[in-house]
Amino acid sequence: MSPITVFTARKIITMNASMPEATAVAVRDGRIIEVGTLDTLKPWLDSHPHEIDDRFADHILMPGFIDPHLHPTLGATLMTCHFITAMEWKLPDRTCPAVTSHEAYLKRLAEIVEGEGAEEEIIVTWGFHRIWHGNVDRAALNKVSATKPIFVWQRSFHEIVANDAAIAWLGTAREDLERHPQIDLETGRFFETGMAIAVQGMNKILLSPQRYMRGLELVKQTVHLGGHTTIGELAYPLMNDQMEWQVLSFALDQPETPFRMKIVPRAMQRGTLDGSPEDDAKRVEAFHERSTQKLFFGSSIKLFTDGGFFAELMQMRDPGFIDGHDGEWLMAPEAFETYARTFWKLGKQIHVHCTGDMGLELALDVLQKLQDEKPRFNHRFTIEHFGVSNPEQVPRIKDLGAIISANVYYVHELGEAYWQKSIGFERASQMARLGSVERAGIPFALHSDFTMAPAMPLNSAWVAVNRIAESGAVLCPEECVSVHAAMRAITIDAAYVIGMEDEIGSIRAGKKADFTVLKQDPYAVAPETLRDIPIWGTVFEGQPFPIAT
Repeated sequence: MSPITVFTARKIITMNASMPEATAVAVRDGRIIEVGTLDTLKPWLDSHPHEIDDRFADHILMPGFIDPHLHPTLGATLMTCHFITAMEWKLPDRTCPAVTSHEAYLKRLAEIVEGEGAEEEIIVTWGFHRIWHGNVDRAALNKVSATKPIFVWQRSFHEIVANDAAIAWLGTAREDLERHPQIDLETGRFFETGMAIAVQGMNKILLSPQRYMRGLELVKQTVHLGGHTTIGELAYPLMNDQMEWQVLSFALDQPETPFRMKIVPRAMQRGTLDGSPEDDAKRVEAFHERSTQKLFFGSSIKLFTDGGFFAELMQMRDPGFIDGHDGEWLMAPEAFETYARTFWKLGKQIHVHCTGDMGLELALDVLQKLQDEKPRFNHRFTIEHFGVSNPEQVPRIKDLGAIISANVYYVHELGEAYWQKSIGFERASQMARLGSVERAGIPFALHSDFTMAPAMPLNSAWVAVNRIAESGAVLCPEECVSVHAAMRAITIDAAYVIGMEDEIGSIRAGKKADFTVLKQDPYAVAPETLRDIPIWGTVFEGQPFPIAT
């Protein structure tokens, strides 16, 4: 039996209401033996070989941060692309300045085509959004270059705009592209399931081993910088099962990786318009044979209702969008119900991508039918993203026993933009209405959906607590959450959302010895400075992993 290691700290925030604070935690073989003080731990220490590790004497220990909805393959794919975004992005290998106008966007794109991207076979950029960057369509891209294939990935990852050279480079028969319901060749738009057609052609570049491994290493650094010890991959595979699993295993299933990943398969393969839920159930069940200690599957499945939030393709109830456009379904409503019923009867936890209030209404209507047909307790039907909702939907969520994993970052980047350009002030200011959710007593987690938001749990908590928009204005303070609820949402409640609350999420005897080490107490700092708290690093299963400086 290994000796016990006792980590002492200025303060240990346990997220266990029965013992909320401590100053010492005893660890052996990756598990917590007991938490308390050196005095209360004395029976253990008198009976077993041990050592006292006081390196955190001036620090705060919290349960290891959890992001229950983060996409490593998406991050690996996009972090090797050129970022042209309306917000500054600080990445492990570079800082990308904000680009906030049509002219500045096209100028930066031209610089890439002529400069650092000149030798690349194709140019792929990420971060475009019409609200800031105007109408960047096929014709505009053709003016930038008539010969270099250019693919512009919309900020949401749900849409790609391509120039003529890029469309030709794909090599897909034009008649096949023209008859696809979510491809518009006139504007060069490939959106939702149509985007998958473009990505299938781009994969020979995007998923080339050297490029993908470089991107995955950047994701690995990003996850550690955020203080995570557990992440959830919500919608596996993103593009290519065989390749993704091989590379994810090689890169992440290693002793030096200071976090684990729970994987939730998507029910339908991206871009698939046919098939059966029974076949998909057999396909995802086979994934369990691959599980390892660090990369593993649970009894969960991912389904989709409406389109991307950043793409303004969410399905909205009346009065809809200011400009009158319609949202999109990622799964036809009848297909969503059929798939949900299949996996509900199999006892799966169902995670549903919902971004608009109509998409959420569909999810709740189907959940009501499923409960009427086959009642289940503790089913943890999870609303993912929770963009636009209405106040009456919150009690429905509670009554039906559903829970929430929210991307609250929408408020910061999109709150004011969607007020002015998309859905008006009332609904835009109330997006991610987590204050109502907290008051209703509904468990909720915060996630990044990286790269839809920075993979920084303290940043998500900062948005949830303060609801500070891009300009510094506070949007709908009635929907702010308490600091304690925000801390739960990145620890114990996030563990609950992914069905791991008995293993991680709080610091108590028997759980995995996962800690995030902070230099300041999040309960003691001013709430508006939460995101600025320095992170020393993490302890993963008892082993310290400092952040390189």
